[in-house]
Amino acid sequence: MRHLSKSKLVSFRQCPKRLWLDIHKPELRDNSAYQHVFGIGNRVGEIAMKIYDTTGDAYEISISELGFNEVFQKSAELLDAGDRPIFEAGVKVAGGLAFADVMIPSRTSGELCWKMVEVKSATKTKDYHRDDAALLHYLFEQAGAKLHSVSVAHIDNSFVYAGDGNYQGLLLENDITEEVRSRVAEMNQWIADAQATIKLTDEPEIGCGTQCHSPFTCPFLAHCSREDGKAEHPLSLLPNFHGKKANLLAEQGVVELADVPKDFLSEIQQRVQQCTLSGETYFDSEATVEELSQYGFPAYFLDFETSNSAVPMWKGTRPYQQLPFQFSVHVLDEDGTFTQESFLDLSGNDPRLGFTESLLQNCGNSGPIFVYNIAFERKIINQQAAHFPQHAKQLGAIADRLVDLLPIARAHYYHPSQCGKWGIKSVLPAISPDLDYSELDGVKDGNMAMVAFQEAIHPDTSEERKTEIYNQLDKYCQLDTLAMVRIWEVFTGKQTRSIVS
Repeated sequence: MRHLSKSKLVSFRQCPKRLWLDIHKPELRDNSAYQHVFGIGNRVGEIAMKIYDTTGDAYEISISELGFNEVFQKSAELLDAGDRPIFEAGVKVAGGLAFADVMIPSRTSGELCWKMVEVKSATKTKDYHRDDAALLHYLFEQAGAKLHSVSVAHIDNSFVYAGDGNYQGLLLENDITEEVRSRVAEMNQWIADAQATIKLTDEPEIGCGTQCHSPFTCPFLAHCSREDGKAEHPLSLLPNFHGKKANLLAEQGVVELADVPKDFLSEIQQRVQQCTLSGETYFDSEATVEELSQYGFPAYFLDFETSNSAVPMWKGTRPYQQLPFQFSVHVLDEDGTFTQESFLDLSGNDPRLGFTESLLQNCGNSGPIFVYNIAFERKIINQQAAHFPQHAKQLGAIADRLVDLLPIARAHYYHPSQCGKWGIKSVLPAISPDLDYSELDGVKDGNMAMVAFQEAIHPDTSEERKTEIYNQLDKYCQLDTLAMVRIWEVFTGKQTRSIVS
């Protein structure tokens, strides 16, 4: 019998077809969306070891050091001894294999038993966390380890880091012992069904559905949805199209955008339908000129990048707090010339004060500040004002000057290539095909920027690699603000000149 890892069994829980593909066609996986998640989990795991190693003699079992088979032998020895906490103890039994984040020994009337803690980077216990813990409980007890309690530890997002290296209080424990004990028969059946699935000769016939995105976006989604492309213009092109009307069309077998009645659609959905079917662009240039003509010069085009680490790095910060480390600003004068300024701190020190002071210096005292999706920039500016009261008045003035290009684009512009989206990365290729995010090296979106920032400030990152990341982040953020300049040009009918260095 093949022993399926916990991750494989969770794949089966999400969708039997995902498990079958994991085993038989792993080359079809797309793991690009998981890099940031894995990085967060690893950092939380490191901190959990410090939190739970209260005796100073805990044992961390490392696959890279021991090798896969040796891990299970060493785990069995340590579980039998029961004289110290164990991190990443592994068992292989009953058709499954799994590793426990934390195992803490205790003795009651001389009998060895264990407290098991499954550590998660989320801010609350989710259903799939409970599944994870139930599987671990089942497999470890099948292997002979007696568990007196099972808990899921998650991030307490109210925790404020004191800056002293002490993370006690970062994790909150949720005891689910009674729940996992009641699910033993279910776990046994789960593993049996998963084993039966991997023995199938052919790929299971399961269509795409809600399971493709819950609890995670499936890495085989592109493979499974290839048949959905049979519709020339699928309903997925419609923005915010869900609920009763969408369900009714699905029940009627409607898959083509052309077959959707207009009275099913909002005004903006009708526009998407019309442009998609005709292949023509909708652009109310008179409206965009009118809306933007009220703003004078100099005109600023501003974009922020932030990091939101599960484990706070700087004094006074909380888990998952969005902390700015970079901005780019293009400044356009009335004669059509513009300059570009930026801020980027990869020192590893708290970047917020430097960010704030540079922002105030480079945004002047008057003129509109164009952004794309105002809620984000306004939130960061207000957060900075609260943290640095000495700059609150000036930051408030900047917040008052913000002008959002997104609702203007959504109301007055649509190109069929946008596929029902108005994000800047959807609008820019239609307006200015010569500017292409896909041609950037390394960092191409906000999530990649966060991952790159975390790598750059890690103490093990070489200076050469840090320089490479700096250049990638700088080019990415500059493209975001240059994109807004190009959108402004099209919407106002005005042309800018080259950058003044």
